[in-house]
Amino acid sequence: MGREFLEGNEAIARGAMKAKCDFFAGYPITPASSILHYMLELVPQIGGTAIQAEDEIASMGFCIAAAMAGRKVLTATSGPGLSLYSENVGLATMGETPLVIINIQRQGPATGSATKGAEGDIQFTRWITSGGLPIIALSPATIGEAYELTYRAFNLAEQYRTPVFVLANKEIGVTRESVDLDAIELPPLVERKRVNSDEQEYLPHKFEQLTDVPPMSDFGGDHIARYTTSTHDQTAYLTTKPAVIQEMIDHYTAKIDEAADDMALVKEDFQAGAETLIVSYGIISRSAAVAVKEARARGTKVSSLVLQTLWPVPKKAITTALNGIKKVIVPEMNMGQYGLEIERLTPSGTEFVGVHKMNTTLVSPGMIMEKGGLL
Repeated sequence: MGREFLEGNEAIARGAMKAKCDFFAGYPITPASSILHYMLELVPQIGGTAIQAEDEIASMGFCIAAAMAGRKVLTATSGPGLSLYSENVGLATMGETPLVIINIQRQGPATGSATKGAEGDIQFTRWITSGGLPIIALSPATIGEAYELTYRAFNLAEQYRTPVFVLANKEIGVTRESVDLDAIELPPLVERKRVNSDEQEYLPHKFEQLTDVPPMSDFGGDHIARYTTSTHDQTAYLTTKPAVIQEMIDHYTAKIDEAADDMALVKEDFQAGAETLIVSYGIISRSAAVAVKEARARGTKVSSLVLQTLWPVPKKAITTALNGIKKVIVPEMNMGQYGLEIERLTPSGTEFVGVHKMNTTLVSPGMIMEKGGLL
């Protein structure tokens, strides 16, 4: 198709369709509403179903049911809607339900500035469920990455049987850029692992090793399928046995945490001899790239690490990048949420500098250089 002038929300919808998404449910909310509009148009064209639900709670309920019935599922919202998603995100986690959740972040808290951008939902997304189990979250910085990471989110959801978040923001969602989606290299599509139809017994949460991802059987298919929000065993029957409950929690945790290195998507721009490292993600990584370029033009050696995977934390990539570094700078469009994760990995004696603001405007390259001591 060649180059197109697309907004991020359309790229997200197109990425979902490339991943063969055939179900969408959502509720209008600025600045994510156009994803709903695109999916209402695109999904029926392939014989799928797209629904504008009565609210965010219903949207997630529809998505869970559709995913367990065999559909590849997407929903999209912004911060206030994510709050309403939270209980059903817990249900999807407990039920090992593959689905993709797009959060086009805006300035909060509460209604905040609905038409202004921010990246303030980083920690909220990580700890969205009661129980605090691990989640997967990706963060795009460009329109092309919004397309690519949405596609990759579907692969991760299917591979690990879990909800996966894409944390974009208003600046990406409703900004247009020239992009050639066909030129973006994508990995092979991951298909859902299903049990054989001739198997007599189906255990919805069957595993031998804690890191195993149980195969699925679609609701309404060849097997009796059980699903519950309460603590249960591998058969999905409720249990009060502490040992069984702990084993299930260990399984939910291990299947994600043990695969953290495999999920880690980062962009490295290391300069030999650099003692300063800028770690960034999302839209601010574009300001960071300009800051790195300008600092180098001034004769200052600076390295850059851009994180596309936020959760689970790509610890190996971060600790490797911190090797030999005397100062690490973390710019954010919030009050320093992800910097906490970088700081706890920073060696003793290495200076940590958080550069952040939350007034609806972007962190500029100049602010990164000034606050980071690069001028």
